Order: sequence, then C-alpha cells, then structure tokens
Amino acid sequence: MEEKLNLTQEWDKTFPKSEKVNHRKVTFHNRYGITLAADLYEPKDAEGKLPAIAVCGPFGAVKEQASGLYAQIMAERGFLTIAFDPSFTGESGGTPRYVASPDINTEDFSAAVDFLSVQDNVDPERIGIIGICGWGGMALNVAAIDTRIKATVTSTMYDMSRVNANGYFDSMDENARYEMKKSLNAQRIEDYKTGEYKRAGGVVDPLPEDAPFFVKDYHDYYKTKRGYHIRSGNSNDGWNVTGTMSFVNQPILQYSNEIRSAVLMIHGEKAHSCYFSKDAYNNMIKDTNYKDNKELMIIPNAVHTDLYDKVDIIPFDKIEEFFKANLK
Repeated sequence: MEEKLNLTQEWDKTFPKSEKVNHRKVTFHNRYGITLAADLYEPKDAEGKLPAIAVCGPFGAVKEQASGLYAQIMAERGFLTIAFDPSFTGESGGTPRYVASPDINTEDFSAAVDFLSVQDNVDPERIGIIGICGWGGMALNVAAIDTRIKATVTSTMYDMSRVNANGYFDSMDENARYEMKKSLNAQRIEDYKTGEYKRAGGVVDPLPEDAPFFVKDYHDYYKTKRGYHIRSGNSNDGWNVTGTMSFVNQPILQYSNEIRSAVLMIHGEKAHSCYFSKDAYNNMIKDTNYKDNKELMIIPNAVHTDLYDKVDIIPFDKIEEFFKANLK
C-alpha cells in the first residue's frame, strides 16, 4: 500500500544527534493511501514493550525541526517516538504539494497510531501524541475521535480553523471574511488556468522594521541557523495560496469537551498565540464530566517559538511526568 519515498539518510536536523537513542527512517500510510515519512527514535538498550509517542508540528514545519527535537528528547526519557511529516509536505507523499486539510491531517495522527500499534516493541495500550503549534489543534481534534490515544500534549498551540477564518487576534469580521473568500476563489481560477498552484510565501525575509513582534519571533526561528530547513514551507516559499482554504469553515475543535483521555496544554505567557490555548482549554473542560485529567500550563515570560527548541524553557520534566502517569 505504500509508495516509495526518496528519504534523506544523512542527519540533516536542526538539532544535534543524541548518543542515547537509536534513530532510523520509517514510512507508514494513512487511510487515504498517502505514505508518510517519519524519524523513529528509541532508547538504546531498551527491553520489552515501550510506551510510544507520535509528534508533529509546527504547521508548515518539518520533522527535522521542532517535532524531531521533542521526539528525540522523549526517547532519551524512555519512550519510543516518531516525528512525522504531514501529508503533502516534507518527505511525505501526497499531491499537490503544500496543501493542508483538517480531515487528512487529523487522519495523519491516527495513521501514526496505526503504525505504532503494530510495532513489536510498542505497547499498543500506551500510546500518546504531541502536537506543536498548528498541530496542537490537530492533536486535540484527533484525541476527540481516536480512543486509542491515552494522553495528549499540545505545545504553543494554534487553532488553525480559527486563525484562517477570523485572522490573527480575531480581527476579521464577516465582510473581511467574504473578501478573503472572493480572493481565494479567484486564485483557484488562476491556478486552474496555469496548471500550477501559486505559493503564498513563507516567513517574510528580509524582516521589515515595522514587522509585528510575532513575525519577528517566527523570523528568528525559521530564517536563521536556529531553525531554517530546506524542506520547511515556513522557512521557504510557504503553503499554496489556497492551501489552507478548507479550514475557513470547518471548526476542528467542535467536540473537544468529549475527550476522555488526559490532556496537557502548554503555552508561553508572552506568546502572541496564547489565547488559542486558553480558549481551547476552557472549551475542552466546559460542560463535561472529563475535566479532572486536563491541565493548562503557562510558562512565564516565554514567547511562541521558545517552545519550539529552547530546551531550558520547554518543560520536558513535566511532559515526561504527564506521559508516565497516563501511559501505564
């Protein structure tokens, strides 16, 4: 069922390789027949069946960036982990490239659970997920539908439906939404005429002097040695202009208050995106009997991208404690 992917075999991550874990490339397929590429990390000298974690994000990033760092560090702490590229991006399959789907990308997480569940050295009853940035919202969405997931961590979460529909900080009214939809549909016709999908551009570079702080924050990660990667959409030419169009009227967190498994949401106090986690957490614990295993952790003074790669700021001790308590 899986197509042959052209996988890079040399170490090309934005973080150094750990000598405490074994690493290899793997592939698996989702329910739509798309083959996904992942890095698998496992503790050296591990024995028996391990708890496992699938990691993805940020939105538009690749597994060689933040998700791989999270996966490697959690493997150092005793978990078998995979960091995967979503459909249509990075080394994963799917065409056209650089598009996103609330349905297919939620499925990508469940496909990762499929893969982990059949590994000889994984306990299928002890599987969790980590979603970073836009994949934090996807992680909550899949946790609401996939009962095999026993614990979920979101880090510096974006609600991609909300930001696409309403703009940053909910700045768009209905008229602005209508004009946006007119523009996107006009672009569809141009793409059809040319037979190519116009790219929206990644993080702006060079950085304008009057750029908002959150744009500067992204530039500091994606456009510097700290986080740049050649396959990352955010680092380069971005999504297709129409690439995230389907998020505009498909709220992905509609049933988050039906999540019965444990959830830990982590966000930086100074992050421009912190309102996404605060509101999603409040909606998740509203009108539900399953709030006792839910937690929102705000990291003092941290900004959005601090939780991408700042290992002295990301609360890995807390994440480890959370997974060990809920994957048992």
